[in-house]
Amino acid sequence: MVTTRASKRRRKNHSHPTGDEEQEQPPPQPHGIDDDIKKSAQDSPVVVLAHGAGAPSSSDWMIRWKDMLAKTLNAIEVVTFDYSYIAGGKRRAPPKAEKLVDFHCDVVRKVMATYPGHPLVLAGKSMGSRVCCMVAGEKDIYASAVVCLGYPLKGRNGALRDDTLLQLKVPILFVQGSRDGLCPLEKLEGARRKMNCASAMHVIEGGDHSFKVSKKHLQITGCNQEETEQQAAKAIAAFVSQHLKEK
Repeated sequence: MVTTRASKRRRKNHSHPTGDEEQEQPPPQPHGIDDDIKKSAQDSPVVVLAHGAGAPSSSDWMIRWKDMLAKTLNAIEVVTFDYSYIAGGKRRAPPKAEKLVDFHCDVVRKVMATYPGHPLVLAGKSMGSRVCCMVAGEKDIYASAVVCLGYPLKGRNGALRDDTLLQLKVPILFVQGSRDGLCPLEKLEGARRKMNCASAMHVIEGGDHSFKVSKKHLQITGCNQEETEQQAAKAIAAFVSQHLKEK
């Protein structure tokens, strides 16, 4: 299920009329094939995917989603990394999200320098998605879209963490499990109504914070876990494609 709130910008299509020539013309060449190939390659986004608070980029979940995003987005690269508190097998408690922004920005800047001209998509799981939203607001970070894989709207004390969302100007997609206790869907809808940027939400019915769907729900729908996640990945691809076309 996808819900969308967006301000649409329309682009004009320009055509170039050709005049009739009396003199003999050389045989026509295949129109724009090389240019189209180059443009298609240049349109391929580069994705920076951040992990959640409790597991590094080498976790099975992160590897699976890295592969899915690479395929469905036709990404030139999906870059993952580990925040310093968990890098090298460390198992320390994560710091506040705000303290991870500088490190995350450095990773993104290096990716932008490596793939100049390619649209940038910031994605993250849980805590990583919250940091993505902060990074997207930095002046020298030029993201085309943000994808939140389980945004942790509720803090430990139950307060809503929506301040960063309300400051966003980049199109954002929330992929949320309907059983996610860290992000009640009605609370997220309330936050979306107050946001100033285009936003959409794809709900994984029966999914928890990590999108794990209950066996009962899978039996009712006749889908399996892989199919459910693939549907979410396709929704991400459609969202990103839509907003790249509007650029």
